[in-house]
Amino acid sequence: MADSRLFYAVTLLSCIGAVMSYSLAAYITSHNGYTHFHFFVRQIIAVICGILLMWGLSKLDVEAHFKRIGVTIFLLSIILMVGMHFLPQSFVSSAGGAKRWIRLSFISLAPSELFKIGFVYFLAWSFSRKFVSNVQLSIKDEIRIFIPYLLLFIVAVVLIAVLQNDLGQVILLALTLGVMLLFAGGSLRLLGIIFLGTISTAFLAIITSPHRILRVKSWWASAQDSVLALLPQGWAENLRVSGLPEPYQIYHATNAMSNGGFFGSGLAEGSIKLGFLSDVHTDIILAGITEELGFLGLFGIMLLFGYILLLLFRIANRAANKMHYLFCIGVGLLIGFSLIINAFGISGITPVKGIAVPFLSYGGSSLIANCIAIGLVLAISKSQPQTQTSS
Repeated sequence: MADSRLFYAVTLLSCIGAVMSYSLAAYITSHNGYTHFHFFVRQIIAVICGILLMWGLSKLDVEAHFKRIGVTIFLLSIILMVGMHFLPQSFVSSAGGAKRWIRLSFISLAPSELFKIGFVYFLAWSFSRKFVSNVQLSIKDEIRIFIPYLLLFIVAVVLIAVLQNDLGQVILLALTLGVMLLFAGGSLRLLGIIFLGTISTAFLAIITSPHRILRVKSWWASAQDSVLALLPQGWAENLRVSGLPEPYQIYHATNAMSNGGFFGSGLAEGSIKLGFLSDVHTDIILAGITEELGFLGLFGIMLLFGYILLLLFRIANRAANKMHYLFCIGVGLLIGFSLIINAFGISGITPVKGIAVPFLSYGGSSLIANCIAIGLVLAISKSQPQTQTSS
């Protein structure tokens, strides 16, 4: 039987996200003339679809269908990401002038969310054939083997960072690729080369984009006091930069978390959503949760995330098939890194990246894509000895 603990934990987290989408979207529903349940209804429909997908995929014979589903997700997501830019404007939604969603009559689909799952599948399939072995490779051989993955990553950079103007997703994929490579048997030397290449590419992407430069400046405006406090006073004064833009998102997000205190202001009683950050139910949801449920509520949610990651890595550890092992690792990394990048952004540790919190942030594409990934992991867990999983 599939690991029901993982199924119920993801279901609980998704339901919490749906409730918070109702509570935290109060201002934007009123401002736009929507009904109070506008976002809640859409999110709960996505939750139901996600639950059904998890349940249905968990029933599949993983040996017979896993590769077929993985290849389909990978190829379909690439076709959608490319094809989206040739669709009429009436069929796409934009953010910052970049096309990111395919708009249908009943749903908006973000192909990049599906691509992340296909990307992890491809890495798991290919790494299991190329790197998982007891043979010690030279750095030259490792680089030669890695070149096709580099080309794929360049394709991802073009499709997501360039055409969709979304550097955050590329950073997420780069982190996932690097750590999966280590689990597959790649060396630290190769990882170091990849890390330097990624940092160089990210730096180039930032300095050639005015809005990314502005975002970094906004982050430094809030972070410089904490960073410079660690240096001698003379050095700190020389390095301090004045005239920086106000860190609007970080300022209000950290204020909301501070206002929540230990127990929170109460469900639907928060103030950050009242025009300060009207879209707090999306990428800034952790700040809204902390204000209304307090650090106690946030701690409970972090424990739930930790439990989900623990179950994912346990299932990976028990997988006899190397491809299944790497896929479970990759899904865990996607969820874990998404959470960390988002949390670091709203707390001011790093610039805000616009990465959704898995299962919590409003948005059907992210939720359904993650539920598909969890459903495949559940199918993998079903193939393991019943005494080692929860029935």
